[in-house]
Amino acid sequence: MSIVSGFQNIFRIAELKSRILFTLALLAVYRVGAHIPTPGINGEELSKFLLDKGGALMGFFDMFSGGALSRATIFALGIMPYISASIILQLLTIVIPALAKLAKEGESGRKVIIRYTRYGTVLISIIQSLGIAVGIESMSQGAFVQNPGWAFRLMTMVTMTSGTAFIMWLGEQITERGIGNGISLIIFAGIIAGFPNAIISTVSLIRAGELHILLMLLVIVMMLAVIGFIVFMERGQRKIPVQYAKRVVGRKVYGGQSTHLPLRVNSSGVIPPIFASSILSFPATIAGFIAIPWVQSLSNQLGPGKVVYTVLYISMIFFFCYFYTSIIYNPVDIAENLKKHGGFIPGVRPGQKTSDYIYHVLTRITFGGALYLASVCILPDILRGYFNVPFYFGGTSILIVVGVGLDTVSQMESHLVTRSYEGFLKKGRLRGRKG
Repeated sequence: MSIVSGFQNIFRIAELKSRILFTLALLAVYRVGAHIPTPGINGEELSKFLLDKGGALMGFFDMFSGGALSRATIFALGIMPYISASIILQLLTIVIPALAKLAKEGESGRKVIIRYTRYGTVLISIIQSLGIAVGIESMSQGAFVQNPGWAFRLMTMVTMTSGTAFIMWLGEQITERGIGNGISLIIFAGIIAGFPNAIISTVSLIRAGELHILLMLLVIVMMLAVIGFIVFMERGQRKIPVQYAKRVVGRKVYGGQSTHLPLRVNSSGVIPPIFASSILSFPATIAGFIAIPWVQSLSNQLGPGKVVYTVLYISMIFFFCYFYTSIIYNPVDIAENLKKHGGFIPGVRPGQKTSDYIYHVLTRITFGGALYLASVCILPDILRGYFNVPFYFGGTSILIVVGVGLDTVSQMESHLVTRSYEGFLKKGRLRGRKG
């Protein structure tokens, strides 16, 4: 009953209620825009062609756009250009000292980086929309375009780039005036939008006798177990104890506190699966449009469910987990900050020994996080290959849905607790990915 009463308390707080309604309204605007066609394109016929020939990459990115990419609507590019620009800027902060300095300047530096991210988003959108326009014209001898030419290409570039900029604005408005992270909620809404059709098609297969109902019940039980496992791992932390030495200044004593340094088990989030899927799906997608026997054979080997694909996929997930964790955590900087503020790890000398110890702990917990991500991401291939489950289950989509859900509910609980209301849980606090 604690969870039920927690949701009832939401509507007793005027600010929280307005934030939730504002978020739902903007998400509804996003879903409406995902069905508005781009001028000059036959969206229905193009969708059938792309989903048939596009292969794994088309299905992967179409999932993030809520079906807008395959229909070539005004929101066809979705929020992926913004995510790509954000990741590129994060990587550049390591290489370019000026960006690294901005990242350490607090709120003012963060605003400058956000402005650079917006510019990068528009630039990436222009390039991708031009590629889509040229690609649609070349496919099936222009059957999907009413009036091919540079007028159509410019119209497509302006329309799709404006659509992505509008989605980016929606995400920022949700973050500022709504509840939860706007960009994550937009991706969440795009993934959730495909679930009803998947459920309807599954029910149709059960009625037709092509899918046994007992097998479906087993899959539902497995789904609940996987969701619980994801929640457990996303909240998992390795807490390194930290002790601060006492300092006497005049008549006052400072320090002497005991705290901990939280290191998340899955600090890289869903970045590794997204990168690995994109890299592996690209050659298979290109090969799907080339009618050469050996190319088609190579494409089949790199398809989901194949041994070669699975081995490469798991290897890349491990690589990107360690790579992205090294960007987020710098053991040398952590050790220097602890030493500067009089902190130390009990039993470990400050300085180099501390950084080595943190690096050792990070290496071990990142291995567990990578193993967790790999096991969840290959689950759809196992279900499709051995159990013939007809809809996409597990993988990156379920990771995003559960992670964003945890973040949003944790923010809602923070509003409840700060206003002396009981949260969703009687004991402890509900933490999201950032917890």
